[in-house]
Formats: sequence, structure tokens, C-alpha cells
Amino acid sequence: MKKVLIANRGEIAVRVIRACHDLGLQTVAVYSQADSEALHVLHADEAICIGEAPSSQSYLKVPNLLSACEITGADAVHPGYGFLSENANFASICESCGLNFIGPPPSAIALLGDKAKAKATAKSAGCPVIPGSVGIVSDLKQGYAEIKRLGFPVFIKAVAGGGGKGIRIAHNEEEFGKMFVAARAEAEASFSNPDVYLEKMILKPRHIEVQVMGDKYGNYVHLGERDCTIQRRRQKLIEEAPSPMLTPKMRQKIGQAAVDVVKAANYYSVGTVEFLLDSANNFYFMEVNTRIQVEHTVTEELTGVDLVREQLLIAMGKELQLRQRDITFTGHVIQFRVNAENPSHNFAPSPGRLEYYLPPGGPHVRVDSACYSGYQIPPNYDSMIAKLIVKGKDRQQAIAVGKRALREFHIGGVHSTIGFHRHILEDNNFLENRYDLNYIDNLVAEGHQFTLE
Repeated sequence: MKKVLIANRGEIAVRVIRACHDLGLQTVAVYSQADSEALHVLHADEAICIGEAPSSQSYLKVPNLLSACEITGADAVHPGYGFLSENANFASICESCGLNFIGPPPSAIALLGDKAKAKATAKSAGCPVIPGSVGIVSDLKQGYAEIKRLGFPVFIKAVAGGGGKGIRIAHNEEEFGKMFVAARAEAEASFSNPDVYLEKMILKPRHIEVQVMGDKYGNYVHLGERDCTIQRRRQKLIEEAPSPMLTPKMRQKIGQAAVDVVKAANYYSVGTVEFLLDSANNFYFMEVNTRIQVEHTVTEELTGVDLVREQLLIAMGKELQLRQRDITFTGHVIQFRVNAENPSHNFAPSPGRLEYYLPPGGPHVRVDSACYSGYQIPPNYDSMIAKLIVKGKDRQQAIAVGKRALREFHIGGVHSTIGFHRHILEDNNFLENRYDLNYIDNLVAEGHQFTLE
């Protein structure tokens, strides 16, 4: 592996380019017409335009990506996250074209990308799973039969879902009929697959995910968990590690469960196993993300392990040098997603030109971004401006560093979520660890006004 094409954009493309350069690998950036002045284009050794602004005409257009590989002589493809990163067909096409797909094998992506099959795999590995339907629910008659067994409330979930899409909640039979039809329609529109399944709704859950890593020779480790409970409409806003909810014994148990799941799927590369934690601290398997995560930075700062570097080495056929006894956790880490959104108007997107962009610095502060003063944030893609990652010896100190860093973070020209994060760091429920997955959505529904910068 000598030259890597990064089939993505934004901060993750910049992050992958840096890891490649650290390993002495050449890099190729691809960009849409809207991203001609993007930072990943400037950082890569080569850059090639692959289409118009809409992602369907550029970052999702497989023939254009393959042509870019042929033109530049790239022999490997890193998909980043989002776009084609969890597309088994794309991974398979890369392999058939002699390109090294930097990620798990297509068979594992396909298996774990099917939520029903992933759940069955987790169950076979002895991992606790959320009670639900046995496989796909094909029609309302079957759905009502399952409801009698499960009871309300229930989730109706798209088999091919992700990113919070294709999910509906039903609290009674009347709602169930409407939500079932709506969930299938959204699944068909979003994923070209209308299949759905049912899951018992865990009340007041926490979202806990475990970072795992495995090589092509059957060696696996987990790198602890991340608590991603602060979300809006199932979109993560704040992630931290270690979770304030887990004891060392629970951490060991959930970590081993995550490893068992990916082993059962014959998985290699880096990945994340996601769980729900109920009010009695029982954990249940939710899904596996077969790619690098936005919040991988939290684990990197907690463990000192460069996850993207390890991902590249695994793809190159190197054996994992780390064993579970080598993984240590130091301090407490929190990540804030700084998005171009207006929290005072239901987090409406706020694309536009960054009149100024002054990120914070100082001890225990990391900023991953693809933005700079004068950069035009296009309306076509994810609204992320930056990821702010802070560290302290414990949660209290990490929050203090976060407050300082957010005060120093100055952005002009667009709205951002900086004020929201500053507000949350003064919120007693957050400070005292009294919140669940619905906390922010409930505040928004109540008309809560978040302080702006």
C-alpha cells in the first residue's frame, strides 16, 4: 500500500491524510465543485474533482471514485465515515478492482449492516439484546401479533437504517398502524429497502458505545467505552469517556461483549459496538458501526492509541501489536461537536462564509477541523465546523477545561452550537449525571432557549 485515496471530505479526510503522512503514504483527495477550496484538498499530495456539489453526483458516485484511483494510481481507498463507508457493495467493488479497501471485509459490512442479522449475530455470541421481533416484520398483521408479545412502547426500525433515520415509536395500536407504514416508506426512500423490525423501547436509556479493533489474524482488543447520551433527534452532540455510569466491572463486561460480537462476525479493522443502558444499568446490543466514528478522538485521547494509524496498518496486513493488557485509560475526555446550526431555532442549519474562525488552544485541548477564516460552509453536506476535545484528570476537571476552551472558541458569519455547549456545561442535570437519551429533545419540545455566544 503506497497511495491512499480518501473517498470523503471535511475533518475526517484531513484526519486520514495526516495519519497517512505519518506512515509515509501518499494521499489523494477527491472533491466536489463545492469543495474546491476545502482544507483536505490543500493537505493532500494530489487532488481530483469528482463531480458537482450534490453528493449523489460526487462523493457517492462510485465510477467517479474508481476513475480517480485509476488516474492517480492510488492502490487503496479510505472511506472515512458517512457516504460509502458502510456500503458492502462499494467495498466489494474496490476489492474486485485490486484496490485495498481500508475497513472490514464486505461480508462483515453486509452482515452487520443488516440490523436483524446483526442482532442475531450478537445473540449467538451471548451478548444481551433488546427484546424484539424475530427477524423482519413484513406486514401489519405480523406486526400486531408481535406487539401482543412485546407490549408498548415499541421502536419500528429500518433493517438498513443508520444515523437516526428509519425509526418510529408507537405507544398504542392506533399509532402503530400509522408509524409502521411511515417507517417502511422512509426506509424505502432513504435506503432503497423497506424492511423493518420491532424492538421493545428501553425507557430512559443511556447510549454507550465500545471501541473495538481487530486484525486479519484473529487478534482483538477493546479500547473502552464512550457515553454518547447527549443527542438531538438521535444525532450526537457531546461524547465523553469513561462513562459516568459504568463501574470497572461493568466496563470489563461490556467490553468483552463487544469483542465477542465482532469476533462472531469475522470482523477486522476498527469499529464500534453500540449499546443501550437501561435505568437498572443493564446493557443491550443495538448495532455495530463498521467504520471509524466521528468521536474516535475521545478514545484516542483517553488511551493514547492512534486509531486511524492502526486502521491503516491493519489494512496493510500488519498484526495488531496491542493486547488487552496494554490498553490503559487515563483521565476523562469530552468531545463537543461544533456545528453550523442555530440552537435557538431548533438547530436549523446555518451554512455560509466563516468571517473569522479562531479555535481555542492551551493545555489539554484538541481541535479537529477542516475550516479556516474565509471558508465557505456549503449547504450540501454535514454542518460540522469542528470537534473540540478536552481532557482532565477527572470529569470535573475536563468540564472546567471545556468551559475555558469554549469561551476561547470564536466563530463569525454563521450560527454555531458553541453557545449550546456552554449552556450544557452549566446545566445541573448534566453536571450531576441526571439525564437520558431524550433529555435534549425534551428541552427543545418544552421551548427551552439555549444561550448563544
